[in-house]
Amino acid sequence: MRVAVLGAGSWGTALASALAENRCEVTIWARDARITQQIQSEHINTRYLPNAKLPASLRATTDLKTALMDAEVVIYVVPSAAMREVVELSRPLLSGAPILCHAVKGFDPTTGSTMTDLLLEYHPDARDRFCVIAGPSHAEEVVEGLPTTIVAAAYTRATAEAIQDLLMSKVLRVYTNPDVKGAELGGALKNIIALGVGIADGLGFGDNAKAALMTRGLTEIARIGLKLGASVLTFAGLSGVGDLIVTCTSLHSRNYRTGKLLGQGKSLEEALAEVGMAVEGVNATRIAIQLASSHGVEMPIANALSDVLFHGKPPRAAVEDLMGRARVHEIEEVARDQISASWN
Repeated sequence: MRVAVLGAGSWGTALASALAENRCEVTIWARDARITQQIQSEHINTRYLPNAKLPASLRATTDLKTALMDAEVVIYVVPSAAMREVVELSRPLLSGAPILCHAVKGFDPTTGSTMTDLLLEYHPDARDRFCVIAGPSHAEEVVEGLPTTIVAAAYTRATAEAIQDLLMSKVLRVYTNPDVKGAELGGALKNIIALGVGIADGLGFGDNAKAALMTRGLTEIARIGLKLGASVLTFAGLSGVGDLIVTCTSLHSRNYRTGKLLGQGKSLEEALAEVGMAVEGVNATRIAIQLASSHGVEMPIANALSDVLFHGKPPRAAVEDLMGRARVHEIEEVARDQISASWN
């Protein structure tokens, strides 16, 4: 199978490596010639995965046409802010009817759309060939061959299973899921909660606060997800709670590290500069607030984080406001009528 991976950041490189290990014919594309030359000649990517040795069969190029030539599967793994441009550039270069995947955990910053909805703008007749790769999957561990489980979410079983078969190995287990919207939302929105957990750790608030933020954060993710047509079961799976756990608890997580720096007193600009790579949770927070407002959904954690990121609110004050909110039931609205009836 000929596969084009567009984006040679950490996750793009790790996916390309996994595919090459599975004997796919893989070409990875990047704009930076230093990265592609290093992958091509030395089989390393010191910019993003400095400790990993990549398969010798993995090819790399800065020429998009070369990368896409006769590709049967195209996987977009670029920052969400660059996705629209890369989709526009790649569309006229595609041949045949390749499967169009993405592994981008974010929203289009211009329209607020998911990456699949963005793809649909440019490929309105290719919906059955879309697939989302999601789940708890730090690139640093995948490229080392550590056991990892992910999800291939697609509108058709055939597409989901095609990607499942491409990626499955002794160290990478792939599940399929028909809930494309849920898989995308889980992957994008958990970054917001990871920022919040990082802030709490930076403030020294301990494990209780971390557990509370993750649990109530998952509630917020499911709340807006249900409004947007996702399945609540997806948020209980790998692309929901699974991705949330790994992103909120690992130093590999850019969002967690950024939040921790904020909690330690750094400005957003200073924190982003220190992390040095795309931090999807910042834009995701902005989009989530817009979605919550337009759909009448309460997202108090996202709102508090927005105040910290964009309005200069001190992190400690934001946490105090969260803790001082009016009392509520834990169980969500969908079950409250049943609980009230049983209490009465």
